[in-house]
Amino acid sequence: MPQSHETPHHLPEQLEVAPEAPDRNLALELVRVTEAGAMASGRWVGRGDKNGADGAAVRAMRTLVSTVSMNGVVVIGEGEKDDAPMLFNGERVGDGTGPECDVAVDPVDGTTLTAKGMGNAVSVLAVAERGGMFDPSAVFYMDKLATGPEAAEYVDINAPVAANIRRVAKAKGGTAQDVTVCVLDRPRHDGLVQEVREAGARIKFISDGDVAGAIMTARDGTGVDLLLGVGGTPEAVIAACAMKCLGGTFQGRLWPRDDEERRRALDAGHELDRTLMIDDLVSGENVFFVATGITDGELLRGVRYRADRAFTQSLVMRSKSGTIRQIESEHRLSKLRAYSSIDFDRPQ
Repeated sequence: MPQSHETPHHLPEQLEVAPEAPDRNLALELVRVTEAGAMASGRWVGRGDKNGADGAAVRAMRTLVSTVSMNGVVVIGEGEKDDAPMLFNGERVGDGTGPECDVAVDPVDGTTLTAKGMGNAVSVLAVAERGGMFDPSAVFYMDKLATGPEAAEYVDINAPVAANIRRVAKAKGGTAQDVTVCVLDRPRHDGLVQEVREAGARIKFISDGDVAGAIMTARDGTGVDLLLGVGGTPEAVIAACAMKCLGGTFQGRLWPRDDEERRRALDAGHELDRTLMIDDLVSGENVFFVATGITDGELLRGVRYRADRAFTQSLVMRSKSGTIRQIESEHRLSKLRAYSSIDFDRPQ
């Protein structure tokens, strides 16, 4: 008598769909790229030459990113708006194998900070699925709001400043006086600053580097709760990648500087009154973000040089798993000299 076999539709429910196996975390390869950028630009800290620092980071990152197992295209290449050295938009990066990716890169977020030896300069890189990143090429600036996961669902960039401060305070179990708002120190923010102060909140001014400013709103111990104000659109997309990994929110509205830029935006099909949410700026669930500190700050420690060694601290994140790593690395410069084409020893 033939044996009966149970057909698949009779299998227990828990066996019908196997859980997805863990796949490769690309961010663990990408961190080598930002480490190289930070170590190369770190030699320029305090030298007063922001383009020199940026150029050193670009050269180092371009060399290292070519070894990463991905087929990437640079969608956000910092430098276009100020003629600085850059990994240019449309440049193909990676070794040509692996997944098709969009790449956003800012070799030095905070070039002026680096040139002046001030805090919170970082080297950053973000990767998303191909076609997932917003193209901001028509408008170089954006009005922004960022906050961490506790208050993410309560804030709205279209609401009054005081209302958002109260919502953040309530979500964190405090009062408006407990809230610290990060704002770029620019004349265009005079009105915003007055509103923040009238609401009773504190202000942390930053002179540059609002990618780090946005991330600080979602990291314990930084003392920052909310980021508001106008900054670069490329940095907005990069920050949105980080906030997607951190579970916070990032909201933006395009901010044309003049009629010509407004016309360019409309010609490109942008709706200038539209609120751009995280999924508008970076779609998909598999987003990677890495940052390495160049100078000391609330977010990361800067590069340290000791005789034959360099020490770096990096933040490594992936949205799909929700994993956040802080990586401390020790680099033997004599070993790097032996096989690397990058000069980590002195300004080039």
